[in-house]
Amino acid sequence: MSTSETSRYVRLRVDLVLEVDGPAPLAEAAVGRIDADEFMPEEERVHARAAVAEDSAEALAYLVEPFDLVTTVPGVEMVQASWSTEEIEYDPDAGEWDLEDEDGVREDDEVERA
Repeated sequence: MSTSETSRYVRLRVDLVLEVDGPAPLAEAAVGRIDADEFMPEEERVHARAAVAEDSAEALAYLVEPFDLVTTVPGVEMVQASWSTEEIEYDPDAGEWDLEDEDGVREDDEVERA
């Protein structure tokens, strides 16, 4: 069977570092999303509201939906998704944040060429 006759699966990895300069509006938006979820049980909703009120990473997890990233991309269908958030220490000058690939090309350079 040729490649054109079979489904092709691609893993897309996206790593973002976001600066939260408005934790209150972020939490408020997350609570709005939680309240709008008609399938969430009330017990879980109470827990979720408390979690997003005290943790910006948790609030982002309720607001960022991987499906939204690819829903309008022609010729693809999301099969599976998972994501996580965490608060981190960030130093843009530290080597661990260098976005250079193994081939020596910076990832932001790749985006500019695309």
